[in-house]
Amino acid sequence: MIIPKKLRIGDEIRVLSPSSSIERTGGLEANQVAEETLRKLGFKVTFGKHILENDVLGSASIESRVEDIHQAFLDEHVKGILTSIGGFNCNELLPYLDYELIKNHPKVFCGYSDITALSNAIYAQTGLVTYSGPHYTSFKMRVHQEYQTECFRNVLMSEGKHQLSASDTWSSDSWYVPDYTPHIQQGEWKIYSEGKASGMSVGGNIGTFNLLQGTRYQPADEAVVGFLELEEEGDFRDFTRAIASFLQAYTPKALLIGRFPQETEMSEERLRLVLGKYPELKSIPVIYDMDFGHTQPIMTFPIGQVVHVDTFSKVVSFFDE
Repeated sequence: MIIPKKLRIGDEIRVLSPSSSIERTGGLEANQVAEETLRKLGFKVTFGKHILENDVLGSASIESRVEDIHQAFLDEHVKGILTSIGGFNCNELLPYLDYELIKNHPKVFCGYSDITALSNAIYAQTGLVTYSGPHYTSFKMRVHQEYQTECFRNVLMSEGKHQLSASDTWSSDSWYVPDYTPHIQQGEWKIYSEGKASGMSVGGNIGTFNLLQGTRYQPADEAVVGFLELEEEGDFRDFTRAIASFLQAYTPKALLIGRFPQETEMSEERLRLVLGKYPELKSIPVIYDMDFGHTQPIMTFPIGQVVHVDTFSKVVSFFDE
């Protein structure tokens, strides 16, 4: 396991688009608030050479995206890498990446959604801990930004023990639309089955993670804690068959489930019915409605690091060692 050096005030963060182009979110100008937020945190922000490339599939070419990833890891001035947005095609990059280059130049790599494929593949191929957390564009979110930013800083800018716990509030809104009314709800992680357990953190977006099954990019750990979430384009049926696939590939020590966007029509009743199909989930810690995935805010957590789950205190913790 390789834990990358923590970010510091004054560090350069490189923004890349390994999945959809940043043009999907309006380009650089439409995301200036995100750049301002990161600069206020003390970071220098730069962008990949091909960040604005945008073909008929809404993305840059494989060659351009791979070049930007390699250059970001090679550049000694770059201390952290943030993805601009998710998408649908990150996994097509995996055979073309130079994993020895990445392993020899370890640094913070953070994103979520479709980036799940890249984060888990890098860990599986190199042992480098990556992070599921905010995209670059996430930093222009107004409501819930305090929790999101504080978690980002805690995990990526400080050494030692890290504890993740529920946000006070959350919402499932089109927060990126200039004029919207947030529907604020009380934040609470909910328990399906109680217990304490430890294991290697894997997962992220469940559909994207399952694309790695049967490939050399799938994490091969036996004792895992699975982080699973579903995007707003999916629905509860997609999660139902995706979790079956995940449980056929792994026997997790604990299962952590992100909040479901309202578009998925996943109710608490439906989720508990799905979980109840699997007797093994009654004997391990299972928490749901957690702060990661496609609702707001989202926490930052590692991929490829031992995490400790305690449902009694509703805390997920890990140590940098």
